[in-house]
Amino acid sequence: MIHRNNKSISTFLFSIAACVLFLSLMSSCGKQAGGASRTGLNVQYHVLNLSPDLGPVTLFIDFKTVNQIPFVFNSDAGYFYVPSLDTPYQVRSALASGTPILSRDDILKSTGKYTLYIIGEVGNHSVTSLFTVDTSTMPALGRGKLRFVNVSPTAATGLDVYANGTLAFKNIVYKKFSDYIELPIGNYDLQVTATGSGGILSEQPIVTIQDGKLYTLYAHGYSTRTDTAAFTTSMITNR
Repeated sequence: MIHRNNKSISTFLFSIAACVLFLSLMSSCGKQAGGASRTGLNVQYHVLNLSPDLGPVTLFIDFKTVNQIPFVFNSDAGYFYVPSLDTPYQVRSALASGTPILSRDDILKSTGKYTLYIIGEVGNHSVTSLFTVDTSTMPALGRGKLRFVNVSPTAATGLDVYANGTLAFKNIVYKKFSDYIELPIGNYDLQVTATGSGGILSEQPIVTIQDGKLYTLYAHGYSTRTDTAAFTTSMITNR
């Protein structure tokens, strides 16, 4: 009888512990850095740190950090969820001082997708940002959409983009971006040149445009450098 009672008590205590663990896991899955619940995180945000001498940064919303891992130079961490209504947005140094670098008051819409490009250099006091809305209407059946963003400080006079030898975007100057254009699905060789020049500055040789997808090609870096901050292009899948 004593053995049976001990077994019943052990089973009861184990059940309570399992319930507590389950509730704890559910709570942690429903939250993100900053303490916002998953149900309130209805915007997808994307931060690209493209400033070579800025150092790692963090994003603060309503004076609370929202990313556990800092955004480092030339590294794409992808989209993450944030609330649409909380403000203000601040980019701060991830170092101990936490110095504010940029502030923004963009209006974000629920279920929207956005990218913040951090560009320029601390050394010449040119650090700034470019903000883009990464949504668009659905392309026609059998097509995807592509746009071009110029965030290369040394491409101030404009860049052209050729898709399989055909001009797709013309004279996109620094801190500007094109509208999305529709392209038939398939593989593309995307070449970037200085406006008015035939010399290829960068090339994405195999870019696959899929049905119903949205993409951004962005130029960044410096044509005057040969290190990790050299001029190049990269791709983002927006949808």
